[in-house]
Amino acid sequence: MKAINVGLLGIGTVGSGTFRVLSRNAEEISRRAGREIRIGMIADKDVEKAKQIAGNSVAVTDDAFEVVSNPEIDIVVELIGGTKIARDLVLKAIENGKHVVTANKALLALHGNEIFEAAQKKGVIVAFEAAVAGGIPIIKALREGLTANRIEWIAGIINGTSNYILSEMRDKGASFEEALKDAQALGYAEADPTFDIEGIDAAHKLTIMASIAFGIPTQFSKAYTEGISKLTSEDIRYAEALGYRIKLLGITKRVEKGIEIRVHPTLIPAKRLIANVDGVMNAVLVKGDAVGATMYYGAGAGSEPTASAVVADLVDVTRMHTADPEHRVPHLAFQPDRMSDVGILPMSEVETAYYLRMRAYDKPGVLADVTRILADLGISIDAMVQKEPHEGEEQVDIIMLTHRTLEKHIDAAIAKIEALSSISGAVRKIRLEELNRN
Repeated sequence: MKAINVGLLGIGTVGSGTFRVLSRNAEEISRRAGREIRIGMIADKDVEKAKQIAGNSVAVTDDAFEVVSNPEIDIVVELIGGTKIARDLVLKAIENGKHVVTANKALLALHGNEIFEAAQKKGVIVAFEAAVAGGIPIIKALREGLTANRIEWIAGIINGTSNYILSEMRDKGASFEEALKDAQALGYAEADPTFDIEGIDAAHKLTIMASIAFGIPTQFSKAYTEGISKLTSEDIRYAEALGYRIKLLGITKRVEKGIEIRVHPTLIPAKRLIANVDGVMNAVLVKGDAVGATMYYGAGAGSEPTASAVVADLVDVTRMHTADPEHRVPHLAFQPDRMSDVGILPMSEVETAYYLRMRAYDKPGVLADVTRILADLGISIDAMVQKEPHEGEEQVDIIMLTHRTLEKHIDAAIAKIEALSSISGAVRKIRLEELNRN
């Protein structure tokens, strides 16, 4: 049977890993796919580097459009990143009747609707397992393995850089700045770490998972995003003392009023498995009505872990290469004409529990004032700790855990608490999720 020719756009970290895995496991892969899968052409700005990796057996060019226009190429693997040129290349490949495999979460979060529509019209496949959680097969699990379930919620540690920083802050008592510097020195964080530490990367991935879980169009602009740069070692320590750990979570949930899509630091009970996922590892919890809570764990980035997902997509596409497009698994799990238009909930309407930390003057009546404000807004307290002041200090830390309430109510309460003369500075708010099976 004729071999499948792959055009590889970008041979950096993931591209070189893909080349290695395809070469090393060629026989095993062909036995699974039913035919040989080989890289027939590579595009990379650094032609010499590409030739060093690929040798003389593969044509190399610095013009990616030459690859997507080559009639001999069956599948285009897009690994260049970014959204502008990548979008143009992917759409051109689709226009030319080529299947596409991509690891580009930002591209799909921002332009997925356009890309999937174009692919459907042309009868080609866009596969993207590597776009979310590296080597963890979470897209396949959501799209196929859990297809019998009504997905209720997803909660994931889906950014290894942030998880490493939070692990260092907890284990070593490091400040955020110290942990970030360490992550950069080890190559876990970029020189400009904004996408990772401010939750943008996680929100790209969560947007894709929400679309597959609930059958809605990709809507990155409606995802709530809050990063970890304002967290302090004090918050990490207080949370630990109360039996919780802080993780940057991506959470998407189906509720009566709509769909939640939110990324933010979250207190999780320390006894939960996901609370014990440390370092650069990723984990995703998925709650289905039939199966209950399931968890997927593994390397969320890296050359060969991500290449594992890219090659798995190549095998899937090869198997379905000649299949009737009407009988393929839909890109976002649900049939395109059965997608839902349910709304995305604004953060003010999200209901969860909260951790509040405030600096108060050590004098009578302070707690009474704070609890009265909370009570007036229907917010009940689950736990409270007041720290003893250090010698010579006039202020103390007060930490409260609330029961579930609407975000707009807790924000209104915080505004009133901060206006009290007995409270110094801003109140620190971190959301809290139990993540139990209910």
